[in-house]
Amino acid sequence: MEKKWKSKRNNNQILLFEGEYLNGERNGKGKEYNYKGDLIFEGEYLYDHKIKGKEYFNKKLEYEGDFIYDRKWNGKGYDENHNIIYELIQGNGKVKEYEEYLRFEGEYLNGKRSGKGKEYDEDGILRFEGEYLNGKRNGKGKKYDNDGRLRFEGEYINDKEWTGKGKEYDEDDEKLIFEIEYLNGEKFEE
Repeated sequence: MEKKWKSKRNNNQILLFEGEYLNGERNGKGKEYNYKGDLIFEGEYLYDHKIKGKEYFNKKLEYEGDFIYDRKWNGKGYDENHNIIYELIQGNGKVKEYEEYLRFEGEYLNGKRSGKGKEYDEDGILRFEGEYLNGKRNGKGKKYDNDGRLRFEGEYINDKEWTGKGKEYDEDDEKLIFEIEYLNGEKFEE
């Protein structure tokens, strides 16, 4: 059964999805659009998850291939000139994640962030660079503020400045304020 899903934004009807549904979930062929009306995905869905298709960013093909639970799995990524810039094999390789803007670029293992990577905000400012494991910040990392200035450098465990030595920097001129030990996510002072 063909169905269209619409949402209101600023008193305008905007088409967000058109395609096949079964039992209230996207199943079969479909197209997904962002709030600007741009095509962001076309392909196949199973139980409301992408399984095969093409993702677009700024109206250009960004990725083509297979997905597992909406994660890129087996496929190729392209730059704005349609050159292949990465290839994933069973969720492993270098990737770029987009959500209206480049959110992350780095390494994947089993479909999750694992290895080195960088996170950006919607203005393209680097917010974090470091190591990941199983989709979370784990290992050495650096955190930056809204202006791209270094604020913290140290060890992360499960996305937190967790255990070990860390350095905090002044927000105005990036000068080292102090070195500190973290224990169980709390600043540890002797």
